[in-house]
Amino acid sequence: MENLDAEGFRPNVGIVISNNLGDVFWARRVGGDNAWQFPQGGMQPNEAPEDALYRELFEEVGLTPSSVKILAVTRNWLRYRLP
Repeated sequence: MENLDAEGFRPNVGIVISNNLGDVFWARRVGGDNAWQFPQGGMQPNEAPEDALYRELFEEVGLTPSSVKILAVTRNWLRYRLP
C-alpha cells in the first residue's frame, strides 16, 4: 500500500551501515545489472522512522537492533522527485 503525502511523496528511510574501519555496506539491486544502493525502504502508515529503520535492516540484510548502533540521523526530511 502506498503511503503518499498530499504532494505525492512517500516517507522512506535510508540506512548507511559502516564498520569500525569506515567501510560502508551497499548492495547490488536485485535484477539491476549494475545498480547499487544502501539499504532503504518506505515507511508504513504511522510507523516511526527508527522502527522503519530496524524493520528494513532486518528485511534487507538480516540485522537486528542489537547488531547495530545509530550514530546519526538527518534533522529534516530530504524530499526529491525520482527521474
